[in-house]
Amino acid sequence: MKIIIEGAGQTGSHLAKMLSVESNEITVIDADAGRIRSLSSQADVVTIQGPPSTISLLKEAGCAGADLFIAVNPNMDQSVNIVSALLAKKLGSKRVIARIDDEAYLSPENKLLFKDMGMDMMFFPEKSASDEIADMLRSSASTDTLDFARGKLQLSVFKLDDDSPLLDMNVTEFAHAVKNIESASDFRIVAISRGGKTIIPKFDTTFKFHDYLYIISRRDGMPALMKFLGKDKIDIRRVMILGGSEIGHMVAERLAEQKLDDIKLIEVDRNHARHLSEVLPDNVTVVCGDARNSDFLQDEDIRSYQAVLAFTGNDEINILSCVVAKKMGVSRVIAQVENLEYLRLAEEMGVDTVINKKLITASRIFKFTLSDKVRSVRYVSGTDAEVLEYTAAPGSRITRSILKDIEFPANAIIGGVIRGGDSFIAVGHSRIEPYDRVAVFALPDAVKDVDKMFK
Repeated sequence: MKIIIEGAGQTGSHLAKMLSVESNEITVIDADAGRIRSLSSQADVVTIQGPPSTISLLKEAGCAGADLFIAVNPNMDQSVNIVSALLAKKLGSKRVIARIDDEAYLSPENKLLFKDMGMDMMFFPEKSASDEIADMLRSSASTDTLDFARGKLQLSVFKLDDDSPLLDMNVTEFAHAVKNIESASDFRIVAISRGGKTIIPKFDTTFKFHDYLYIISRRDGMPALMKFLGKDKIDIRRVMILGGSEIGHMVAERLAEQKLDDIKLIEVDRNHARHLSEVLPDNVTVVCGDARNSDFLQDEDIRSYQAVLAFTGNDEINILSCVVAKKMGVSRVIAQVENLEYLRLAEEMGVDTVINKKLITASRIFKFTLSDKVRSVRYVSGTDAEVLEYTAAPGSRITRSILKDIEFPANAIIGGVIRGGDSFIAVGHSRIEPYDRVAVFALPDAVKDVDKMFK
């Protein structure tokens, strides 16, 4: 696949590295010579330095024959991304995507306007992140959760603590242990994250301390699962937000709509704190203060909050603030961490959930490199795997036999199936029928092979 990426910032560079290992032909455009040099030394891609919206440069990059054009310039006015993408489409690129920084562009009428102009997708990373965070707080017993078909199936992530009943139990023993539990057939372990590596479990895979279990379930199976795991659902009514960054601002607005009992936002810059107090809803309290100061946090009664969310714009402050909050007894802590090298560190230090805009964005864009049978591609914190939702095509390999008789890729697993208004957990004797919606958990090296199964 021929892919052109406009912008070699953090998001563009991550996309270039990720997509280049998939045997794609990648060209990256950026006006900044330093970013171009840095990317050239890290990835096998073609780089072009110059203004991204210059027609001659877009032609030089090969827009006429591109399968996908991704505009993610990090610093310029985001309208440059829109102009570049639309020019690329007119020059012959099959599909074009642009990063934006104005939520108004995503209203239904405006999305239709841009679609008529040739835009295939626009994305606002901060909005995507804030939406996911607000949804996570509704599922407080797990560190992360994804819904399929409006919640008919749910993928949840649970961390095994030192008192977990699953420690040193293997998958077969787990199956025996839960077989007499009501709704036990309504959930399945699809992956384990351990020490930075993702494992697709076999029957003899043993669960270890601090493992993250990725479990797919029917909605009505979740209460029985949480009871067995010893996890209590926390009714989060009081939330403290550290940092009035764009994500912090947007999360505060989303939570204000949920009519929580107490939402407090801490911002260190006095002028910005004053601005936030004027623009945020009345049920959000804005306080000027330093999230690094544990005495200040205690004075603000941090111990009384059920969740603390850190979006200060500084990874180290976000991680350490969450660690402090956890030690003070806060049940749920979420940190924005943009340095990919810090993700595992944050989890090991006790941060419940880590949010990374680059990975969320990459998952959304990765969908465009697969077949049209992919309904969605989702990123889940703590793993390098992808959660994909497919629609099974008539005559596709996945529909030709029951699952145990199909040679499904080794580093992937089918979790659940949605058929009409019904859903069920996939097991060996399950059979996928045409037009079923299928939830798949796959490691990067298996995604292309999985894609072929559903065509």
